Amino acid sequence: MATRKNAQPPAPHAADSHDLIRVHGARVNNLKDVSIEIPKRRLTVFTGVSGSGKSSLVFDTIAAESQRLINETYSAFVQGFMPTLARPEVDVLDGLTTAIIVDQQRMGGDPRSTVGTATDANAMLRILFSRLGKPHIGSPKAFSFNVASISGAGAVTVERGGQTVKERRSFSITGGMCPRCEGRGSVTDLDLTQLYDDSKSLNEGALTVPGYKPGGWSYRLYSESGLYDPDKPIRKYTERELHDFLHREPVRMKIAGINMTYEGLIPRIQKSMLAKDRESMQPHIREFVDRAVTFTTCPDCDGTRLTAAARSSKIRKVSIADACAMQISDLAAWVDSLDEPSVAPLLATLHHTLASFVEIGLGYLSLDRPAGTLSGGEAQRVKMIRHLGSSLTDTTYVFDEPTTGLHPHDIQRMNGLLLRLRDKGNTVLVVEHKPETIAIADHVVDLGPGAGTAGGTVCFEGSVEGLRKGGTITGRHFDDRAALKETVRRPTGTLPIRGATAHNLRDVDVDIPLGVLTVVTGVAGSGKSSLIHGSIPAGEGVVSIDQGAIRGSRRSNPATYTGLLDPVRKAFAKAHGVKPALFSANSEGACPTCNGAGVVYTDLAMMAGVATTCEDCEGKRFQASVLDYHLGGRDISEVLAMPVTEALDFFSSGDAATPAAHRILARLADVGLGYVSLGQPLTTLSGGERQRLKLATHMSDKGGVYVLDEPTTGLHLADVEQLLGLLDRLVDSGKSVIVIEHHQAVMAHADWIVDLGPGAGHDGGRIVFEGTPADLVAGRSTLTGEHLAAYVGA
Repeated sequence: MATRKNAQPPAPHAADSHDLIRVHGARVNNLKDVSIEIPKRRLTVFTGVSGSGKSSLVFDTIAAESQRLINETYSAFVQGFMPTLARPEVDVLDGLTTAIIVDQQRMGGDPRSTVGTATDANAMLRILFSRLGKPHIGSPKAFSFNVASISGAGAVTVERGGQTVKERRSFSITGGMCPRCEGRGSVTDLDLTQLYDDSKSLNEGALTVPGYKPGGWSYRLYSESGLYDPDKPIRKYTERELHDFLHREPVRMKIAGINMTYEGLIPRIQKSMLAKDRESMQPHIREFVDRAVTFTTCPDCDGTRLTAAARSSKIRKVSIADACAMQISDLAAWVDSLDEPSVAPLLATLHHTLASFVEIGLGYLSLDRPAGTLSGGEAQRVKMIRHLGSSLTDTTYVFDEPTTGLHPHDIQRMNGLLLRLRDKGNTVLVVEHKPETIAIADHVVDLGPGAGTAGGTVCFEGSVEGLRKGGTITGRHFDDRAALKETVRRPTGTLPIRGATAHNLRDVDVDIPLGVLTVVTGVAGSGKSSLIHGSIPAGEGVVSIDQGAIRGSRRSNPATYTGLLDPVRKAFAKAHGVKPALFSANSEGACPTCNGAGVVYTDLAMMAGVATTCEDCEGKRFQASVLDYHLGGRDISEVLAMPVTEALDFFSSGDAATPAAHRILARLADVGLGYVSLGQPLTTLSGGERQRLKLATHMSDKGGVYVLDEPTTGLHLADVEQLLGLLDRLVDSGKSVIVIEHHQAVMAHADWIVDLGPGAGHDGGRIVFEGTPADLVAGRSTLTGEHLAAYVGA
């Protein structure tokens, strides 16, 4: 066959020309007119110091607009049930594809939510047991601990053939919820000795519940009810009197001439105190609840949350409760052993879900693990499971620090997953600080140069090699390696832990040295948090800073969260002889038009609500009369607009000198938050900033032992140096610091290392090394030792 020489390649199809996501003029949060082009079907990593604008660009601009455009394709009726999203502040967003967001938001703390319910594995198991379980007890609902058994009967009126006919109907639903604990697995018991002193009578002040003072209405409800003698000691009450006092159902009655609802003391306390979120209680009530309430495993279901009938139905001698309690890697093997053609598609899907758990490094969990107890990194990986086997391509996957909570050994596995998603033809956008993950990127975007108002610009765009040679903060610190200490501190004593068996720990005995920096490490799921949080409870002399999210609304800011606003308000009030409440935007000083929010929100149903700056206070949140009071030449709104470093100078000398405020500000500067303004809403802070804000707040707590859970979460390589300096200062001031950590820089800087393992789940739970970092590197006897040796170049 003749061939034409110098044949021109065919012109590219117009549809193939859209290979970039173009962002032009992004101004969300601290972004300063950012314009970039991101290649599609590649792995792009966004990096930069904490607070430089990475999340604002990736999540609040690109991913938010993609989701908003998808939501707009639904009818207005459907949109009314969906979260409303405003269009981000950006001039042009071009080339977007469907975005799937896998963020670090902790999973709901609802006591009914478990790993199994959050990933649909439970739903498949319920169908499996309803089809194959012997004896057969009913539909999949009969195996659900969220469905209660109910039945009823009665007459219904039906229109039929122009006549009204009454018919008797009955129904019943067989659910799997344990009736005693209502599917929670634990029951609360009230310690009656904490509610009253039974040797006294009511008139002698027997009640010891906070807020129930003799003479108050809560007290008179019982002392003047007439149901029992208020002069008789409670221990001498008859059975009927004690029931009326403690358990009586609500009833309307006249007490002291006023119509009131009387109910027993226990249901009243359960409604008024125990139904509330513990974190939102006042400190003295929280202390009472901790004293008076004990959570015990439900005796009827033995903590499985299920009815006896649901536990009686079995497949090959395994009930659904047994299956959910198994380690997921073992459950996957059990599911593989089932060969039932009648449910083959179900078994295949269930196998795929369970295999994804193992592949992503979560095979050590069990399906009955409460979702609220997962760490941020574990929760994020549980969310990834839905997407691992997805057939979707040309999708944008957005990850927020997927290596959080991962040992260096597990990071390699995570990198493989990210590359696999990319190789399927997807665009993968990752916000990340770890150099191991930045190194695999096809394209890097470095934001900065600083944080907050000093950030928000693109400092570098290009390849990893270009980043290394570039002069940005990330480029300069990219190959930083913390060296092992030449000399380590000598411990001043030890904290013995004996026979620790929480979760997967195997009767662990260990001595934690005091007066030094101790790092507890090991692969994810090896038992680090179980050992430290389970054996060293926060309380007397122990300050525990965990990974729990900061709670706060858009009215909360660093000044209110750290308690800084109290001394500031008092200083203003003292200078002018007025009430401190005037200087609070949540109290008497609030602008009446916007109620101290600074903006007026207009709800537009299924459209995104509009927030407009309040015209009366111009966004300052205070009444005009309050702004006439000055301290050191500044009014309260100007003080709240200051960054921490400026406020530190302002409150250190002159008319505005306030030692209490200065101490709190010095701690904020210590943890590297000098650029954050005092009145910035907590909802706009990044994950790393919130972690450090929490650390600064707890640094004032009285205690000799500090327990920190992964304090490097969300920290840039440059910020880790500052954190190490802070830990050193804490130890040098006489504190004992125990850090649960995977970051090699923190391990290398430690005085003593406790390494758990060798694996995760029931392959872990043992101490595999304790000693100095130098000994760990020299021996290379554990996974951690190998990775640390490679890190320090030994």
